[in-house]
Amino acid sequence: MLSSILEAPSAKLITLSDQNRAHEVKSPKTVKSLEELGRVQLSPSFFMRDFLYSEIAQIEGIPNIPDYPDLAIEAGHQLCTKVLEPIQQRLGRIAIRSAYRSPLVNAKGAENGNQYNCAKNEANYAQHIWDYRDQDGCIGATACIVVTSFLPYYENTGHWQALAWWIHDHIPDYSAMYFFPKLAAFNISWHERPKKTINSYISNSKGILTKPGMDNHEGDHTQEYKAWLTSLNMS
Repeated sequence: MLSSILEAPSAKLITLSDQNRAHEVKSPKTVKSLEELGRVQLSPSFFMRDFLYSEIAQIEGIPNIPDYPDLAIEAGHQLCTKVLEPIQQRLGRIAIRSAYRSPLVNAKGAENGNQYNCAKNEANYAQHIWDYRDQDGCIGATACIVVTSFLPYYENTGHWQALAWWIHDHIPDYSAMYFFPKLAAFNISWHERPKKTINSYISNSKGILTKPGMDNHEGDHTQEYKAWLTSLNMS
């Protein structure tokens, strides 16, 4: 059970310089300890190991290991149980494209004018960097995922908004989404203070789809995804 290791540190313990005192689980230094971290079950379908793979880490030779595993576990647990599991239960298998990044891995990705499409570390705390609180002392976690059942519809129509609006209407605990053109992959996050925003890098629809205060933010968006659900024989 996770209860003993998923106790989030107090929100008062937010200074990055003293996080080593705020966390009890040490960063893995051996194969065995890293294996144990990977075996932590974040939710019924997901383990910590599912989120540690990184192409940047592989090519650049930088270990993608949390400095503060207990905070990474807590943030990942929230992301998995409140966001990823509900999506997978309704829509089928989720493929994880990328997720956790250590500060060293993320910093390498942000070098040389954002060479690997990574925002600077400060912008990724409580986002892809799960084990550091953001400047407001909040925790959060982001994963880039593909909903495989959505691919045929997206390839035929390009209508990524169908999936975005379905999640907006059915997954109340998401914080933000950012869609990309390949495979309709998208970043989706959980955060203690959710933003409730949807953005896109997809051609002809780049920019913000919705955010609080926009006319389209509230209400039912069934018409946006009705055709897709019909193609899946879902109501």
